Amino acid sequence: MHGGGLDSDKHNGADTASLREKVQLRKGEKWRILKNIITVSVAFMVQFTAFQGTANLQSSINAKEGLGTVSLSAIYAALVVSCIFLPTLVIRKLTVKWTLCVSMLCYAPYIASQFYPKFYTLIPAGILLGLGAAPMWASKATYLTQLGQVYAKLTDQPVEAIIVRFFGFFFLAWQTAELWGNLISSLVLSSGAHGAAAAVDGNGSHSSDPNLDSCGANFCVVETSDNANLQRPPDSEIFEISAIYLSCIIAAVIIVAVFLDPLSRYGERRRGSISATEISGMQLLSATFKQLKKVNQQLLILITVFIGMEQAFIGADFTQAYVSCALGIHQIGYVMICFGVVNAICSIIFGSAMKYIGRVVIIILGAIVHGGCIIYLLYWRPHPDHQIVFFILSGLWGIGDAVWQTQINGLYGALFRRNKEAAFSNYRLWESVGFVVAYAYSTNLCARMKLYLLFGVLVAGMIGYTIVEIRQLKKEKRLKQLEEIPKQQQTDADRKAIEEDDEKDELEEDIVVTHL
Repeated sequence: MHGGGLDSDKHNGADTASLREKVQLRKGEKWRILKNIITVSVAFMVQFTAFQGTANLQSSINAKEGLGTVSLSAIYAALVVSCIFLPTLVIRKLTVKWTLCVSMLCYAPYIASQFYPKFYTLIPAGILLGLGAAPMWASKATYLTQLGQVYAKLTDQPVEAIIVRFFGFFFLAWQTAELWGNLISSLVLSSGAHGAAAAVDGNGSHSSDPNLDSCGANFCVVETSDNANLQRPPDSEIFEISAIYLSCIIAAVIIVAVFLDPLSRYGERRRGSISATEISGMQLLSATFKQLKKVNQQLLILITVFIGMEQAFIGADFTQAYVSCALGIHQIGYVMICFGVVNAICSIIFGSAMKYIGRVVIIILGAIVHGGCIIYLLYWRPHPDHQIVFFILSGLWGIGDAVWQTQINGLYGALFRRNKEAAFSNYRLWESVGFVVAYAYSTNLCARMKLYLLFGVLVAGMIGYTIVEIRQLKKEKRLKQLEEIPKQQQTDADRKAIEEDDEKDELEEDIVVTHL
């Protein structure tokens, strides 16, 4: 053991001992763990049904003065700040379970603001949502990772595979939110007069072709105000959608409050987990930045930024420049459902496939799929007659996104096991930077330029990722050699190298399985 616990022994010997207490669990506990994983996943699914549905419509329904995209930008800017200061602070004060409840409630005002969308309602509500989102994601990641470690010990399986499987299942449920949220919005919008009329103008032809020339890669937000497809739907329909979404948020909070076991059952306050050690906000800030000193973390920054940018692109730019512009606002939901469904299925497939084909192959697949889509989008002219192409592109984008969501998340969990909170904080931080950047230039750049930027960041990010994998291979080789040296012959430097291995975590040694 390293000397981390020694200084606190002087203050309270008994306390440290209790923090290092063994977590005693029965074999049957694994069903309870699965129940908790399902509970978290269902709650997030219901929650994001509301948020994804609202977010996908922002660039089109609140297009006036770019209000929708500005509000999304505010969400992610607040999320950046929140990632740095809040997660570990809030989790320590409220514990993981109650952090989830409180931070999920922060989503309600943003949905409620859709009843009266103005800069002074949407922006503050967006900021509040962003501040709540970071603690929510961090506590979810901590909860899943810790339960994964316990479950692996109970079932005698490798930790990394279980954590990836838990994340895979979680993201499956979370991605289906895209389906439910968009289904709700498209059904409400299509049943109104607006939906049926928008696709066909008076003489029965599709919206006039000169308008279509300004769709796709040529789309520029500033120049397309006269396109009938881009007009805001009637208030009554938007209010109906928002009322449904608001009740989803309330339901999600109730699910967590009632059905989720607190993490204390699985050793929440043990030494080694940040929640156990009393540290101030500034120390947390330094934990997040200390994480940034790690070379692997620096190398992963660009690919993480890309994850934010590609999600912002499909949610704001693809929906507006391609779908709304050529097909009409009421079609956004249907095209995005395809994205959500494929994304969900692939999350499961990639979560399980990792055991057989490894992370590298899957990540290369993701890069090829996204690169291909970006190049195709640059040349393709969207037209209402080619509806199937919208769905194919949306589905392919979903395959790429599923690769990043499961594999890069899992990579962070595996590379930085000892500092999970700081690592996931960094993941959210850089992903949010990607969102903020993409939403910030959303109203100023034309679609073509956005695609060039996306492609550039993808290439640079993949170079960084490749270096991380090479470094990992070398490190594993070195540690293997060190561990083969008998204990007596190990030098202090050798011991230090083994002890400082970022992938070790005391929880795995502290779980005792009782065969009852």
